[in-house]
Amino acid sequence: MANVDVLDWDKKKVGSVDLNPEVFEQPVKKAVLHAVVKWQLASRRRGTHKAKNKSEVSGGGKKPFKQKGTGSARQGSSRSPLMAGGGVVFPPTPRDYQYTMPKKQKQVGLKSALSYLFGAGKLIVVDAMKSEAGKTKALSKSLQTLGAKKAVLIDGTEDSTFKRAARNLPLHRYYGVEGLNVYDLLKYDMAIISKNSLEGINARCGVGVEVAPKAKKAVKAAPAKKAAKKRVEA
Repeated sequence: MANVDVLDWDKKKVGSVDLNPEVFEQPVKKAVLHAVVKWQLASRRRGTHKAKNKSEVSGGGKKPFKQKGTGSARQGSSRSPLMAGGGVVFPPTPRDYQYTMPKKQKQVGLKSALSYLFGAGKLIVVDAMKSEAGKTKALSKSLQTLGAKKAVLIDGTEDSTFKRAARNLPLHRYYGVEGLNVYDLLKYDMAIISKNSLEGINARCGVGVEVAPKAKKAVKAAPAKKAAKKRVEA
């Protein structure tokens, strides 16, 4: 179990904490990271793309020119895909790009991303994430002190004042534990987590969570066999 320093926003040590090796010291599975990022990007697509085919474009009921004698290829409609202003042969249509991913695979992805950042020395644990005035300038200076040019900030519970201070920082993202995701961890390539978020991060990764045993289905008793009929002596 790794023991790391807990820092304040002036980069001074104020304590230490143990990180769960089941979350922060796991093998980095690149295939799982790729699958989770692909799933996240697909889920955020709106899928509202639309173009019209020949039957949906208005007009085109009249033959544009006579069949013979023009020297041009024959046309029956001015809305043909071969003509300007016509329809599209195989147009994009609205669709839903979302698909489901197994919960355990998502948990493995989070473990891999956190383990990668911890192994690369890009994971910082701070004592708390609080902002008295909610000023972006003060938070930006504190982040520069920590050496975090861009990072994901993870807190146990989202603080409205701290969120106001962080929302104008283009290279930083602030979330509660529920917002922790693989895409942002890899994109910003650094994570600053608060001490009180560790328990929630472990729970998001499926570690330390007791799973209730499944209730056994009641088995119906087999019907009693009918008593064999007594043989009647002839």
